Amino acid sequence: MRRKGISAGNQRQDNPRASGGVALLWDESFLWGIMSYKALQKVGLPFDLIRAGEIKKGRLENYAVLFVPGGWSSNKMKALGDEGGDSIKTFVHNGGSYLGLCGGAGLAGLDGLGLLNIKRKPTQERVPSFSGRIALKTFEHPLWADIREPVFHAWWPPQFFVPAGDDIRILATYQDALPDSFSSDLNTGDIVSGGRWQELEQRYEINLDPKRLIGDPAVIEGTCGRGRVMLSLVHFDTPDDANGEQVMRNIWEVLSPGGGMSPVDGKYLNSSVSSPPHFPILPLLRKCEAAVTGLIDFGIRNFLWFWRNPMLLQWRRGVRGLEYCTLYIMMREIAERLNERQHDNNAQVEEQLQSISRRLFYFSQTAKALLMRERLAMQNARITYDRCDDPEIQKIRGKLFSSSKSHGGLFKILLDELDNLLYLLLAQEKG
Repeated sequence: MRRKGISAGNQRQDNPRASGGVALLWDESFLWGIMSYKALQKVGLPFDLIRAGEIKKGRLENYAVLFVPGGWSSNKMKALGDEGGDSIKTFVHNGGSYLGLCGGAGLAGLDGLGLLNIKRKPTQERVPSFSGRIALKTFEHPLWADIREPVFHAWWPPQFFVPAGDDIRILATYQDALPDSFSSDLNTGDIVSGGRWQELEQRYEINLDPKRLIGDPAVIEGTCGRGRVMLSLVHFDTPDDANGEQVMRNIWEVLSPGGGMSPVDGKYLNSSVSSPPHFPILPLLRKCEAAVTGLIDFGIRNFLWFWRNPMLLQWRRGVRGLEYCTLYIMMREIAERLNERQHDNNAQVEEQLQSISRRLFYFSQTAKALLMRERLAMQNARITYDRCDDPEIQKIRGKLFSSSKSHGGLFKILLDELDNLLYLLLAQEKG
């Protein structure tokens, strides 16, 4: 399936932004922002971090490309507000390029910024819990240069309805899922050998069969005013994915051919300093590390989750997993930087760690109690992350997460605190 669109060679040569740099939107990305940050570092591509508040102030004028990682697109839209959303639309209309992965792709549709005429499929028509490796059918485009076998990773992606139109081109569609992928907590290869998707869909009350994805758009591009929009529902930023790394390099060349956005030989990789962090920080840091490590270990030994890759867990249906994984990864990134470097603003870091440590210890202990209750409840009835007949479980869930699927409760307060501290340290690292 193809849509007429633009290719690298057709990009307007009079585009005043062609020689600018790349801005990576940090707000409401969390784990996915870290994933994109590390992927860009690994391939040595130059970029700057940018926050919604800076976009509202017009800072996008300094850039050629806005890169929006995964994460809840609705939360990103709230962070941007009308002012930030209008700034992005003006940026693209005036010749800027927009690159969105997964949730960042969803943000560009009609439910968000409206850069392209695309909509999310409703949940009942999607496979909402697919994750892992999946083959793509790719169409001729510089994006796929040097990709011999187009297999990539999707992590619980939305699905798009893309109407016919001259301004949108489909660059890749989904094909077969690989045997090591998962749908909800079910290994695809194991279920295929048993042939039981229909029965399982009735039990889980959601679509599970990955074959429902086949033929759906996975990567698209289009135009918006003078600008260019490239959206991917697969994560080219997945850790240790050679295909993804190559595509990330290709994207930079596609979006700014000859524009000076080539690899920079690791310029932005961490530069450690031998001196240890200011002493009062160390006990707080160790307390925080112990809280998140203990929580992850608790889930592993109770058979609630396991590691899929260095940044993502696979969890059992009935408990939350991505939230716990996100806290762990964010705290790990903070600890790595504080262990490596002496920061001038130790008082500020210490104050933030004090607040984080208090909330994190309480959250960890309460979450362990919740997880044990959920584990036992699984023995008697089918539960989901938001549905359970046990009133005590529902009470604790409400306190920790609220009733929101897209972050809430104490978790969101803690998440924002970790995010603010990590952003501070990353900004210093890149400065």
